Amino acid sequence: MTDYRLLPGATLAYAGDAVFEILVRRRLIESGETLPGKMSKLSLSYVKATAQSQAVDRLTPHLSEEEQGIYRRGRNAHGISAPKSAHTLEYRRATGLEALFGWLCLSGKVERAGELFDIAFPKTEPMPKNFSDGESEKEEKEEPSA
Repeated sequence: MTDYRLLPGATLAYAGDAVFEILVRRRLIESGETLPGKMSKLSLSYVKATAQSQAVDRLTPHLSEEEQGIYRRGRNAHGISAPKSAHTLEYRRATGLEALFGWLCLSGKVERAGELFDIAFPKTEPMPKNFSDGESEKEEKEEPSA
């Protein structure tokens, strides 16, 4: 068996990106959303670096020492450059979060990944908005032309 703790942070984040996407899609489906186009737009508000960076603040007090170490390894991974849509710090924090979720899933700790996702994005709070560009707010206000 592979010791996933030894994988580079960027590799764990690569796996974690997929894990996070599955958790987001599950949350949207469980919330009653059924339109694929709308789910796709809503999922962006979970997977954007800004939202993930904010989620790190909610998660940190709940992480074990080992989980914190995995998060830091992902956050400090080399060769990662932030896209124009995110600040470097936000993107690094989001990468750390994805590394943590990747490690949890690869290590067979899927239930823990679900617990942490629920802490990061509590079901009692409204779904996050599209923080960086306000697109979702604009779309709600615009009416189709007749």
